[in-house]
Amino acid sequence: MVDILLTNGTIVTMNARREIVTDGAVAIEENKIVDVGKTPELKKEYRADVEIDCSGKLVLPGFIDCHVHQAQALLRGCADDLSLVHWLKERVHPLQGAFTPREGEISSKLCCLEMIKSGTTTFLESGMHTKYGIDGIAKVVEKIGIRAMLTKKLMNLPGYADFQEAIVESMREDGKTAMLENIDMYKKWHGKANNRIHVWFGPRTPGGATVEYFQEIAYNAKKFKTGITMHLGEVKDDVRYMKNEFKMTPMEFANHCGLVGEHVVYAHGVWMAEKDFRILKETKSTVCHCPASNLKLASGFAPVPEMLKAGANVALGCDGGPSDDCYDMIREMKLAAIIQKGRLLDPTILPAEQVLEMATLNGAKSTLWKKDLGQLEKGKIADLIVVNMRKPHLVPVRNPISTLIYAANGSDVDTVIVDGKILMQNRKMKTIDEEKVIEEAQKAGVEIDKRAGLKIGPNWPVK
Repeated sequence: MVDILLTNGTIVTMNARREIVTDGAVAIEENKIVDVGKTPELKKEYRADVEIDCSGKLVLPGFIDCHVHQAQALLRGCADDLSLVHWLKERVHPLQGAFTPREGEISSKLCCLEMIKSGTTTFLESGMHTKYGIDGIAKVVEKIGIRAMLTKKLMNLPGYADFQEAIVESMREDGKTAMLENIDMYKKWHGKANNRIHVWFGPRTPGGATVEYFQEIAYNAKKFKTGITMHLGEVKDDVRYMKNEFKMTPMEFANHCGLVGEHVVYAHGVWMAEKDFRILKETKSTVCHCPASNLKLASGFAPVPEMLKAGANVALGCDGGPSDDCYDMIREMKLAAIIQKGRLLDPTILPAEQVLEMATLNGAKSTLWKKDLGQLEKGKIADLIVVNMRKPHLVPVRNPISTLIYAANGSDVDTVIVDGKILMQNRKMKTIDEEKVIEEAQKAGVEIDKRAGLKIGPNWPVK
């Protein structure tokens, strides 16, 4: 007897041989996968409390989004046509600085809802601010059922690169207080929700902290045996700052500060130097590629194929509401694949299969769950999604991986299971009131704009 049996689907196992099982089934007991195989064989072997017919559907590991700003879900569409520092100073930070804990919770609900409905089962939060209400956000994650790595934003300088006053007053925090909050957050939430919530450390971009503070973060991450995530090499300003101030490349600087290791994730890595690729490989650190954000902010094109060829681990992320405008990893996968082909004038670069690895296996490598995620195999944690391929824009399906990456979108995700629990089935959420979240989010967005003193709307006249 098992809890859940998914039958009659095309199973994309992502196992070592990358096997695809047609007319396949997955058996789940508690929070683990207990068997994967052909439907007739598993139906003979197991009876199930719940059987889900996956005819005409793909069953695959849930996506792992390695760079998420939950508090920016309410800022969707607020900061178009701006470069990064202006984007931060003129729109994003003033709006985030106007948040209350209530808006922090609403934004988290909206973000988690969108991620689940588009197939993300695990995410890495890039750094929460005290004013958002850290406990409230953690409780949202606990209730809605998604898997998460949560971090506290850490800083002891108000700068970004060599822009010394880049962080607006409402978003500045005391370094010592912030560190104590992150440690308290770790003690309170790490391992909670059946080990579905982990707490990492989230330093600001270089320029937002001293070398000694970065080193203290690295020390504490090792002490508590957890991870670190930070923005690194996102724009040319970052590289200029590290070169002028320290005579180092981005990864030389990270290595100097001790901010390296198999559970360290750098968001963006657009301006990594070739020598950085070797450091990434040697330290087993991870770059999270965020193509939509990098394109919208005109940050540049991350050298993803070059990093992968050098043996570095590259995962994938959506970033936030005002930089990507969505948290849909399927959209992100297509963009990741096609922009590199155009950049290098090579249609063979970054095939669909490799991009799917970035969104699953490569992300899993950076987490503390590591080999328990990213594959559908016996003994793995039951985090998986079902994608409906019987849609006009998806048929005929010849190569399901190609169709998923190049033709699908998040709304094709039919069912989501995390930690052996069904969070969504037939696109109906089971752990949260979707309509209520949408209504709350619409009202909250307007309230935040007013509180921040910003009028945001169409550039064209509205009657």
